[in-house]
Amino acid sequence: MPLPTFLLLILAVLVAAGATLWFAISAGIPAPAVALVLLGCVGVARLMERIE
Repeated sequence: MPLPTFLLLILAVLVAAGATLWFAISAGIPAPAVALVLLGCVGVARLMERIE
């Protein structure tokens, strides 16, 4: 994968993460609740990685 494409993908992921946090917090969802949902998603992804 060429370097500019890789850097663009990293930038897209960072922008999407920032937008998600901004939308969640501006909607009134507390930051600890967002963190707990994130930890749950990471746990599920980790379990799915171990299954396959």
